[in-house]
Amino acid sequence: MTDIILVTEKISKRELKQLAKKRFGDLVKAVIDIKRGIMAVGGELHADEEAELLKNSSEQSNLWGVNLYPDESEEKWIEFDSVINIRPSQDNRSRDVKSLEIREKIKDIIKNLID
Repeated sequence: MTDIILVTEKISKRELKQLAKKRFGDLVKAVIDIKRGIMAVGGELHADEEAELLKNSSEQSNLWGVNLYPDESEEKWIEFDSVINIRPSQDNRSRDVKSLEIREKIKDIIKNLID
């Protein structure tokens, strides 16, 4: 899990593009902590990033997985799709983030952390 970066301060889209090239080519997996306003990026699996955040005092109920496509336009670059998002106990029964409120929080955090 050494490739995972905890993002607590701004990083550039250029850095994300470099992470994408190293791992998947065009995308970076990310897990967002919607309570703490931080994220983990660069892992092979969302579950790896989730585990890293849990080790760093995040609560699982606040963690949501997304894919970031740094070369896409602003309206297309966030994909709300991850196995870790399947949470019947939080009324999210699919890989997609269904709550518009949670989606907006995720977008705001990403906007605050990525230049």
